[in-house]
Amino acid sequence: MNLATAFLATADAEQGKTAIFWGAAELSYGDLARQSRAVARELTERLGVKTGDRVGLWLVNCPEFVTALFGVFLAEAVVVPINNFLKPDEVNFILADAGIDVLITDGLLAKHEAALRAARPGLRLLRVEQFAALPAPAAGEGLCRRQEGDLAALIYTSGTTGRPKGAMLSHGNLLHNVESCRQVLRTVGSDRFAVLLPMFHSYMLTVGVLLPLIVGGSIVLVRSLHPPRNALAEILQRQATILPAIPQFYRSMVSAPIQPPLPLRACISGAAPLPVQVLMDFEAKFGIPLIEGYGLSEASPVVTKNPLDGRRKPGSIGLPIPGVEVSVQDDQGNLLPHHTVGEICVRGGNVMLGYWNQPEETAKAMRGDWLLTGDIGYQDAEGYFYITDRKKDMLLVNGINVYPREIEEVIHQFIGVKETAVIGVPDPRKGEQPLAFVAPVEGAQIDERELHKFLKARLADYKVPRRIVFMEALPRNATGKILKTTLRQMAAGGLSA
Repeated sequence: MNLATAFLATADAEQGKTAIFWGAAELSYGDLARQSRAVARELTERLGVKTGDRVGLWLVNCPEFVTALFGVFLAEAVVVPINNFLKPDEVNFILADAGIDVLITDGLLAKHEAALRAARPGLRLLRVEQFAALPAPAAGEGLCRRQEGDLAALIYTSGTTGRPKGAMLSHGNLLHNVESCRQVLRTVGSDRFAVLLPMFHSYMLTVGVLLPLIVGGSIVLVRSLHPPRNALAEILQRQATILPAIPQFYRSMVSAPIQPPLPLRACISGAAPLPVQVLMDFEAKFGIPLIEGYGLSEASPVVTKNPLDGRRKPGSIGLPIPGVEVSVQDDQGNLLPHHTVGEICVRGGNVMLGYWNQPEETAKAMRGDWLLTGDIGYQDAEGYFYITDRKKDMLLVNGINVYPREIEEVIHQFIGVKETAVIGVPDPRKGEQPLAFVAPVEGAQIDERELHKFLKARLADYKVPRRIVFMEALPRNATGKILKTTLRQMAAGGLSA
């Protein structure tokens, strides 16, 4: 069993059923399977993709993302979804690190082709605008022979080293997580999943794309998240039944001029902590379960969820999903008792194979078959888990992980910068925003606008600090370490991003 054969089994059984709603357009399972097979043929016959090759997907949300995804699987290649907010320099790192020679993109992002080819001259592009003109595959074409243990996807995650790492997920990892989520959400063929978050994200890849299309459901692919009322209109029009989103979206639903009943039977909040008040206000207004959970790319990604029908504890990330074990451990790997704070650890068929070409980083992340999440928390007497602290220095901007080290590395490249530190500050709309502190070299004058322009050209927009604070020197402790705690106190005491 692999992801391609699992999908084709459903597609063959549901050929005439709508798989994707996209505005006024509808794409059937039969259409989706035929186009995926055509993409697979184009990859293997014209572009020379071989079994195990890595193929990049650098796309905004669109139906072609799905056909490209299954086309790569059918070509027996490894898919590498790339954040469509990244700038060419950031994308080039992933292309080089993963050894990507074929990139599937669209006309909008292909404007960066020259910059990408300059760094990787052999790069070949396949644009989704070409999909409609691809020759129709023969009946039954597209036999994928990959096994559950074979690599299916590389999911690049931001890292504390300043460079992203590719989490290696096998076909079995993703199928395991799909099945666990199917059980937790009681997903059936009549379900319609509203997809409004980016499909390059591991959560949407598993829960928003693979889950509905493997169980025979449908995807309501929302054209735009802004303004939220337009997204809600599409959800209502297409009678979506399951909505995975981030806390900010549920906050906007509470304040929006819409009233129950809604077609939704379950809402899932992920990517960032869900404020208890938002959960209470949402359920009071709509009477729909709002389920908070927890996951990380290295776990394919879902780890825990509050139960759909059982007791949902506000502030908790819930219970382990079926087939997944979660524990709280100390630094020596000892299991800690209830209500004792330690590191959240995960094991099960959803845990990654390791980090691509980074055995040392893999060794740091694994203790035996336990994945060390780096998140701190505890378990209560009823088995519910709680996160009390996040990975060191990590920010959550619109639910996307941002590590200050990555921003700091780019700031250091600007002429005249002696030292820098980036922290996160609260933002009512985005959750958090990066705030940079910069100390120039002696005698240097740094123009904030020029530095901002420099960063904007090299970092995804959501990573760019909205404000830069200049200081003669950054506060340090006796050993010379920059005191970010002091910087956070300064920000809380009057500085704002």
